[in-house]
Amino acid sequence: MTQDSIELEARETWPALWCGWRRKCPNCGSGPMLRGYLKVRDTCPVCREELHHHRADDGPAYLTILFVGHLMAPLLLFVFETWRPEPLTLFTIFAVGCVGLTLYLLPRLKGAIVAFQWARGMYGFGGAANRA
Repeated sequence: MTQDSIELEARETWPALWCGWRRKCPNCGSGPMLRGYLKVRDTCPVCREELHHHRADDGPAYLTILFVGHLMAPLLLFVFETWRPEPLTLFTIFAVGCVGLTLYLLPRLKGAIVAFQWARGMYGFGGAANRA
């Protein structure tokens, strides 16, 4: 068994996902993963773990659309069938709700995807090539 495989076995997925959801470094759990709203830092400022290997791409956006759509569509139907609000009122409430939920979920899902890649050793995370 090589050193790389031992190091990857020690990386637990769920704690890393939780750190990513909180937008923290999956290695130390305290350093900020993101610089700004969605930009992933090249390295963690606390533990110096390299984070530039990530390949989140469009994954967070797709998951955000999936979650927001599956939460808001049934809620929209329920509100419409139950209270029959005016169309402009219904549109305003759900437009604000969709935008708010999207802005909340997008950076958290990006952090979780980067943390998942880190925990599984994907795309150069944890390999011998990224060690000094």
